[in-house]
Amino acid sequence: MSSLFARFLKDESGATAVEYGLIVALIAAGIIAVVGSIGGQITNAFTRVSTGLTGEGIAE
Repeated sequence: MSSLFARFLKDESGATAVEYGLIVALIAAGIIAVVGSIGGQITNAFTRVSTGLTGEGIAE
């Protein structure tokens, strides 16, 4: 039983997958933070473009 436990502790086959999972989670958290902080600016930019294309903001 102890040899089975020792072999389990030495097995690192899943460690790489866990590391990649952590990297992906950190990248996703960073993207969410950036998009959350500049989301209002992006909305304003698209609103200005939409207004410019439809001509609603153009004075005649």
